[in-house]
Amino acid sequence: MRAKTIPTSPAINSKDTSPSSYAVAGQLVVAPKARPGLYLVATPIGNLGDITLRALETLAGVDLIACEDTRITRRLTERYAIAAELTPYHEHNAEAARPKILQRLAEGAAIGLVSDAGTPLISDPGYKLVREACAAGHTVTALPGPSSVLAALSVAALPTDRFFFEGFLPAKQQARRHRLTELARIDATLVLFESGSRVQDTLADLAAIMGSREAAICRELTKLHEEISRAAVSELAERADTLEKRGEFVLVIGPPPRDADVMTSGDLDALLKEQLQMHSVKDAVMHAVELSGRPRREVYARALALAKVIEARETDGQD
Repeated sequence: MRAKTIPTSPAINSKDTSPSSYAVAGQLVVAPKARPGLYLVATPIGNLGDITLRALETLAGVDLIACEDTRITRRLTERYAIAAELTPYHEHNAEAARPKILQRLAEGAAIGLVSDAGTPLISDPGYKLVREACAAGHTVTALPGPSSVLAALSVAALPTDRFFFEGFLPAKQQARRHRLTELARIDATLVLFESGSRVQDTLADLAAIMGSREAAICRELTKLHEEISRAAVSELAERADTLEKRGEFVLVIGPPPRDADVMTSGDLDALLKEQLQMHSVKDAVMHAVELSGRPRREVYARALALAKVIEARETDGQD
């Protein structure tokens, strides 16, 4: 069955449309009923014009749309005059909501799954629903579209042949630095998510561990106030206090240099300081030798020197 286009006025109210229709450029389009199954529908990350025609047809044709925040998804459905039933599905209600969605699927329903922005299952709880739907034998269909990860990689002007998506880093500095130390060894471009409230702290930690690498800060991608800043991590960290904190951030960090098998002295010191805050000298040296590629004797000597400095500072602070 093919969609039918019906001329109508530019002003279309979703309350006046049927559950199986959507509007584009002043035209009301009657969409076919979606076949039973779960549809993973990518939605705009900012600019509502980035929705695909296939996504509109599917969202208009399903029986139910499961979404993180019904208020956010309703902006999209109202923009395109889609009169669909919405139900919340997010990390806080997933355990209770998932069995109800699976039951609807078992009854032959067609259900769309969307995130607040971008592609479902990227930094959201959708994978558990997909896993259980597949296990129950239901058809699961992906509708590709907008993704802040791919958008940031496209504009960062950094290598894209290999990349590693980390998502959000730990909120606490000690855990964050430990994770960044691990990520520094990955031979690929790194993609991180960050909030405006923590982006300065994260950039400072990145500078301490990967300061010489090229990077890009991507803020409010596809939106009216989109900003892209490209420079070495250390330079971006120095300018962090001038950043507009409102909005969503994607940080893209270039891969380590090809000759970076042996860590620089400065990076080794930063690594040891971070490790000594969490471990004994013996354990800190063990981790640093593994990550730095430097001889154990050299790392051990540097760890002892740094440990004495740290101990002296702590002693002075108590006096």
